Amino acid sequence: MVFEPNQWVDVTDPYATDIDGMSSEENAIATIKDGDRIVDDYVWMHDDKPLPADEELVIYEMHVADFSGGEDDPKERGKYKHVIEKLDYLCELGINAIELMPVKEYPGDYSWGYNPRHFFAAESSYGSTKELKHLIDECHARGIRVIMDGVYNHSESSAPLTQIDHDYWYHHEPRDPDNNWGPEFNYEHYDENLDTYPARRFIGDCVRFWIEEYHIDGIRYDAARQIANYDFMHWMVHETKQAAGSKPFYNIAEHIPETTSITNIDGPMDGCWHDSFYHTVLAHISGEAFDLENLKDVLDPKRQGFMGATNIVNYLTNHDHNRVMAELGDRGILDEAAFRRKKLGVALVMTAVGIPMVWMGEEFGEYKYKTIDRAKIDWTLLAGELNQGLLAYYKGLIGLRKNNRALHTANIEFFHENPEAKVIAYTRWNDEGSRVVIVANFSDQFLAGYTIPNFPTDGTWHEWTSNYDVDAVDSNLMTDLGEYEAKVFVWQ
Repeated sequence: MVFEPNQWVDVTDPYATDIDGMSSEENAIATIKDGDRIVDDYVWMHDDKPLPADEELVIYEMHVADFSGGEDDPKERGKYKHVIEKLDYLCELGINAIELMPVKEYPGDYSWGYNPRHFFAAESSYGSTKELKHLIDECHARGIRVIMDGVYNHSESSAPLTQIDHDYWYHHEPRDPDNNWGPEFNYEHYDENLDTYPARRFIGDCVRFWIEEYHIDGIRYDAARQIANYDFMHWMVHETKQAAGSKPFYNIAEHIPETTSITNIDGPMDGCWHDSFYHTVLAHISGEAFDLENLKDVLDPKRQGFMGATNIVNYLTNHDHNRVMAELGDRGILDEAAFRRKKLGVALVMTAVGIPMVWMGEEFGEYKYKTIDRAKIDWTLLAGELNQGLLAYYKGLIGLRKNNRALHTANIEFFHENPEAKVIAYTRWNDEGSRVVIVANFSDQFLAGYTIPNFPTDGTWHEWTSNYDVDAVDSNLMTDLGEYEAKVFVWQ
């Protein structure tokens, strides 16, 4: 930006933690207590509560404005405090981590948050900074970790740094014009006079601030592929771990398509979104494909080159994709048939190697199309019998995923494959005697008395989804397999 001599330019403090955007002009508000500048005087109550380790997580992705309330709810909804009202519901579901879509201050009163203008200020349309802290504190009280969606590739076009000196903090031009969402931070630019990387310093200050001030437990890095700087990411992850201290902290990259290089030995991140899982599983539960090798690749990401159980985050869908029910509906798969196939997908998410994630409302069959406009999830759907059945199915499998440590490992073996019948069976285990077997039928045929050979262990197994016991004899187990159905057997 070039200024004329003696030109006066009003710029909001880039480090402002409270923004008054109600008037035509934005103003930064500073709060002073005992002579010191503070964000607020919130007193944390539950910092001593134990939180789950990374490998134990079941993540629930939510958008604050659209999560709480419902289509027939007359109350005002969409605030931090309204999410608190739903935390007991999330606990009953079995969720132990929520991933908040970006809550840094953006222009206007409704957005997905991927256009951050003020990086140190919490989105005021959702409530006050104290209310956000109260939400995080109440999550911690229930053993729920809070992962923040962080946008560090770019900012909104009128962010303060763009007005001070665009080319000092940002690239002159977008590096990937087809995937450009605003001015892109230049993490390669080094200021020799000040002996600093300006953009790194700013974002590093931002990340440390959110960990120390808001006590968050992880960050999901939006558009990591566009950031395209592993050196910066390594440094950033180091800063997060140092700021978090002894508490667990999970760094997740959204790198589309996923790449092993971002998580493995030399990679900067702890994990990354597993988008090939979404595409592959959707194709299989909708009947568009049956490719055993492709399916095995996403169920066992080690086949793709990933190294551990926390390196990838699996999902049936997320905010970037349409809901599963919408996708199935577009293919003419409706009602009970759609719920049946959705359950098959859920069984795969909760038993595959990796960390499972649920997009809000998926657990009871929300079906709205993806939209950047207001789209509150419809809690009235829970009145439906099929919706209640799906919710109960999620609860059961999430409970299994959390409590059976075989599913926290990277151990998986595919011991039965039947391409003609479209059946696959695999087992998960740990070194302490826990074992789970999943048998999945990807056909539209009911398979009565189906025999699974080479069953891992003879003896009594408990079928988790329908709650009955069955014996494996001479390395064979017989069961009925419904169309597009998974059976989950737990070793007794």
